[in-house]
Amino acid sequence: MKAPAIVLLGNGGLAVARRLQTLYPQARVLGLAGRVEGADEPYSEFGETLRELYRSDTPIIALCAAGIVIRTLAPLLTSKGAEPPVLALAEDGSAVVPLLGGLGGVNRMAREIAACLEVAPAITTSGELRFGTCLLDPPPGYALADLEQGKRFVADLLGGETMRVAGDAPWLEAVALPRDSAAKLTLHITPEQRPAARDELLIHPRVLAVRVDGDASAEAIREALVSAGLAPQALACLVADPARMTDAGLAAAAAELAVPLRFAAEDADLPSPVARIGDLRLYRAQAPLDPERIGQARGRLTVIGLGPGDPVFMTPATRQALDEAQDLLGYETYIRMAGPLRADQVAHCTDNREELQRARHAFELAASGRRVVVVSSGDPGVFAMAAAVLEALEEARDPAWLRVDLQIQPGVSAALATAARAGAPLGHDFCLISLSDNLKPWEVIERRLDHAGAADFAMAFYNPISRARPWQLGRALEIVRQHRGPETLVVLGRDIGRPAEKLTVTCLGDLLPEQVDMRTLVIIGSSLTRRVPRAEGGDWVYTPRWYR
Repeated sequence: MKAPAIVLLGNGGLAVARRLQTLYPQARVLGLAGRVEGADEPYSEFGETLRELYRSDTPIIALCAAGIVIRTLAPLLTSKGAEPPVLALAEDGSAVVPLLGGLGGVNRMAREIAACLEVAPAITTSGELRFGTCLLDPPPGYALADLEQGKRFVADLLGGETMRVAGDAPWLEAVALPRDSAAKLTLHITPEQRPAARDELLIHPRVLAVRVDGDASAEAIREALVSAGLAPQALACLVADPARMTDAGLAAAAAELAVPLRFAAEDADLPSPVARIGDLRLYRAQAPLDPERIGQARGRLTVIGLGPGDPVFMTPATRQALDEAQDLLGYETYIRMAGPLRADQVAHCTDNREELQRARHAFELAASGRRVVVVSSGDPGVFAMAAAVLEALEEARDPAWLRVDLQIQPGVSAALATAARAGAPLGHDFCLISLSDNLKPWEVIERRLDHAGAADFAMAFYNPISRARPWQLGRALEIVRQHRGPETLVVLGRDIGRPAEKLTVTCLGDLLPEQVDMRTLVIIGSSLTRRVPRAEGGDWVYTPRWYR
């Protein structure tokens, strides 16, 4: 399940929201702009924000009146089986009301939240209140065969009928279902495929594994299971040889079947074989299988950029990668920006000058089957970790590294964030130049500055100055001034997107190296870059789209 979003309409619920983050460390606190101070992310429109969270299957914890949430989401309500958990909480935490997502674990969340806040959850689901369990939402390791059949079955129980259990399901021992060995209703726990009788509810334990030795679609796997008399819902995982980790068809079949894909060279971790059908081998256990104990998953290495610092600039894909990560590698400052982390997530903090070693370590972890994230600020492909990761991959001699699922997610770069704050100084052709000579000769930097100045590009300087090279920005400005007049507009963005953010607009003739440090992004306009007055004072800076 995704990390929940905690949505506030006013400051009154902020303390409760922070308490909930101790329960769900990667939950985001969203606050209405202008009314909530100190939220992780601002939003401008409550209704559309809530609907977008719902559409993206994000659990919603709204600290406001239940009626507001109901009216907001009512137009989207269609299928009971397709709802994320949605809860309404009193701003002071005195009431926890699960509203939607009965089949998505909303009552479990309500109990967790109520325990955290030391109150009683307002659970109204009749079956769960009466029997202590929701038969329509069995625990992990079990799957309901038919939702409509389940609704009828529970309705009969609520109407006073009793039931008996056929099959083994230890979790039923702790609940208060009305049992009678002579009852006409039967709760049948079985991996077998067959239609349910009128007075029967089928729940399938996930006891089956299928090893795929050739090409097989999801439909072919379903047909093989049914032909063997086994229910597709009883499938716990697909298994294949590690050499097939990059097989896209195999991954697509597992995704369509909604089961994990595991890789094992031998069958030692698998239960007893029951059938072979073409290129498929079927295995059946006595109790629900834990796929984590079979072989390994295909490791995933995701290189992300956090943006300039403010969580509002973080992309949803980056947030999801962080939520799913088991290991996070990066400079300690960036790891802190990516937090808070869950207790089960491992942070590997290294010095900011150890990029290649960090990339190699990330591949080693991912090759073992773990979900790994390498964290950069800004965009990972702009003077950041994506290039180091690909360099490590090019040098790799371990074929297991090539089987890792490598993903690179874009982020908002420092240049783009600074430009947006200033207006549009990069609105025409521009270039990005790092003034650091750690990895390239200074002579190359000077040559590029000269060519970029002659070409009349707007320029953004990364790594403009440091204690080790205090003279280089001054020399860079000398080169640029050979091609650009003193009236040329300059934008300085320091810590843009962070609490100490400072934006300065000056001109090339007045710019001094002393105004810049390593945390400053320098944008030098082209000959056409100009100013437009801001309503609140100061100027917008932009470079026109046209050129004389």
